[in-house]
Amino acid sequence: MAFKKKTHPTFSVPNFGAKSRKRVSSRWRKPRGIDSKKRIKRSFMGAEPTIGYRNPEEIRHMRRDGTKQMLVHSKSELVDIIEDPDINGFSITVAASVSKRKKAEIAEFAVQNGIKVTNPPPKEKNAKEEKGAKK
Repeated sequence: MAFKKKTHPTFSVPNFGAKSRKRVSSRWRKPRGIDSKKRIKRSFMGAEPTIGYRNPEEIRHMRRDGTKQMLVHSKSELVDIIEDPDINGFSITVAASVSKRKKAEIAEFAVQNGIKVTNPPPKEKNAKEEKGAKK
């Protein structure tokens, strides 16, 4: 699939680089000050997020490998996605709020159905296997 998302500048907080602002993390906040140069869109202050940076609908929410990314919270949600004929070429991300055991079940079910999991659970090592490996 030949597609390329638009590139955009990093949208940073005004005065992020100042020495007195080391505690300010790199994220976007709308400038609201009455004297703010960034608010009045002075070019030397850097770019502001605008609608023009948005990607076309066909490639929005796509990963670099050309698959659409979908967030899954449960196995039943995954089954609904698999059975939907309109959805094709997708990969899943298991929600962070899902427990480790359920995440493993969902990931195993997805792999059996040929779906890529973007955040698979880490491989569990049993205590017996570790003792056997040390001997």
